[in-house]
Amino acid sequence: MTYINVGDMAKEGELYEGFDEEYDCPILDEDRVIDELEERMSEGGVIVDYHGCDFFPERWFHIVFVLRTENSFLYDRLESRGYKGKKLQDNIQCEIFQTLYEEAMLSYREEIVHQLPSNTPEDLEKNLDQIMQWIEQWMKDNN
Repeated sequence: MTYINVGDMAKEGELYEGFDEEYDCPILDEDRVIDELEERMSEGGVIVDYHGCDFFPERWFHIVFVLRTENSFLYDRLESRGYKGKKLQDNIQCEIFQTLYEEAMLSYREEIVHQLPSNTPEDLEKNLDQIMQWIEQWMKDNN
């Protein structure tokens, strides 16, 4: 099993196509990310961690987990990371309107998309347990 944080991979490989001054962050070059991941994904056994999903090919995934955070937790979390102004507001609105969940539902088969709460450290532990149980069951069913 291999874990890939797409943000870290993009930073290490400089997989950007510019810089967004308004959001004060690099703009991901999605095509280069796909090219970088293609071979590893074809081998299987890869967990991909990213805050978006609509550009990843459907064939890559057997299950998609969308982490959801209540706004009171999310605001403090993002503010502690230095988010402010439009970037902070847009991220809060994205959660309110379930933008990433809807993106996942439109990009992948409905039956493989699952929401998990991500408010507290306890949620993190429960999510890890649930994901590991799913992986173990999938491996039993498919090997």
